[in-house]
Amino acid sequence: MNSTIDDFMKEAIFEAKKGLAEGGIPIGSVLVKDGMIIGRGHNKRVQEEDPILHAEIDCLRNAGRVGSYKGCVLYSTLMPCYLCTGAVIQFNIQKVIVGESRTFPGGRELMVKRGVDVIDLDLDECVDMMEKFISENPKLWDEDIGEL
Repeated sequence: MNSTIDDFMKEAIFEAKKGLAEGGIPIGSVLVKDGMIIGRGHNKRVQEEDPILHAEIDCLRNAGRVGSYKGCVLYSTLMPCYLCTGAVIQFNIQKVIVGESRTFPGGRELMVKRGVDVIDLDLDECVDMMEKFISENPKLWDEDIGEL
């Protein structure tokens, strides 16, 4: 376990908490380029009734057209699912830093296989947030991960 949380992960966690406060799933993401946040987002599947509006997708949408994603780092409070893993691979994002993967293993193996540097910080704060949400909203969680 790594207890160090950098400012970018703090912002991703802020986004996750924002989503939870809106009645959604507490997953947040930020996109960093040249040491600056150029996009941020959180899971809005519930709020906007959009099945693909995961945190990473919302973040990429909010970043707008970036051109080349070389040098960008995607932060997410949870290991990206296969949908979001596909976006990482499609846009050639070479580094993904996640808060945790204990509650959901996601597409780590596929990203690594495609040359993405995946760093799992294994943060208790992120695990606790997801475990609480999952225990209180099991049906909504199962819907989010396609296991309903």
